Amino acid sequence: MSRILDGKWVRDEIQRECLPRVRKIVAQAGRAPRLAVILAGSDPGSEIYVRNKVKVCQELGIASEKLTPSESVTTAELLAAIEELNRREEVDGILVQLPLPKQAESRAVLAAIQPEKDVDGFHPVNVGHLVANRPGLRPCTPAGIMELLRRYEIPVAGRRAVVVGRSDIVGKPMALMLLHQHATVTICHSRTSNLAEECARADILVAAIGKPALVRREFIKPGATVIDVGMNRLTDGAQARSLLAGAPEKLALFEKNGSVLVGDVHPAEVALAAGAYTPVPGGVGLLTVAMLMVNTIAAAERRLGLCSA
Repeated sequence: MSRILDGKWVRDEIQRECLPRVRKIVAQAGRAPRLAVILAGSDPGSEIYVRNKVKVCQELGIASEKLTPSESVTTAELLAAIEELNRREEVDGILVQLPLPKQAESRAVLAAIQPEKDVDGFHPVNVGHLVANRPGLRPCTPAGIMELLRRYEIPVAGRRAVVVGRSDIVGKPMALMLLHQHATVTICHSRTSNLAEECARADILVAAIGKPALVRREFIKPGATVIDVGMNRLTDGAQARSLLAGAPEKLALFEKNGSVLVGDVHPAEVALAAGAYTPVPGGVGLLTVAMLMVNTIAAAERRLGLCSA
């Protein structure tokens, strides 16, 4: 029987371990770690994500502040806001919630954050540290996946890993982190030939391509560990009934609410082949915010000289 990898349990363990680190910073530095979040515009999904991040900060004793420029904000205005946050000594972490309004240049904005305050791990300096396997702030979602694998004692060294998706936020850093733990790694993407065949070789399969239920039973090696990063909301009735025919609980949720969340892995077929897998929701999505808290604390420790790394 397949084992469900519970993201809530891993999240709670990570956050529990954050508490004494926050207390130590307060005791030795006289202040809490501080995270500044820039939320530009009024994207409903972004507002929910930011609200959740601020809530977890409060629970852990991390100070937070939110800057809310308008939908019409320019790149220059965002750069000025980041410059001010870079100067402020009490700000340890800066996060720019993506996506930005279309007229703002995301690359320029993210590159303006001081690397030591880049708690998303997206700055080119931190990307370079990841490539070189040097200490630094890591992208939160793949870092959370590595924590999940470690805490569930799933072996990585010597295993064949396949990452489906090549984004700068998940796919590429995920492949590097697995490689640094001595996995043999293949990256697949939209141009990959024989995708199912490539995936079926994996002992560890990470799906992060953003297509609902793309990964079917034939993609999964029997007994493999399957990590589903996808968060896709189905609202089309015909599509939902087609994809969820073998997942009656999810189909019932759709019929009740008119929409349902599914991952990049087929929710019914994964359990038929995988040895262990993450559910959607309740899996990887819960770990991203937890690792953001870890990064904020680590940034404060480094900036205040409270750690050796």
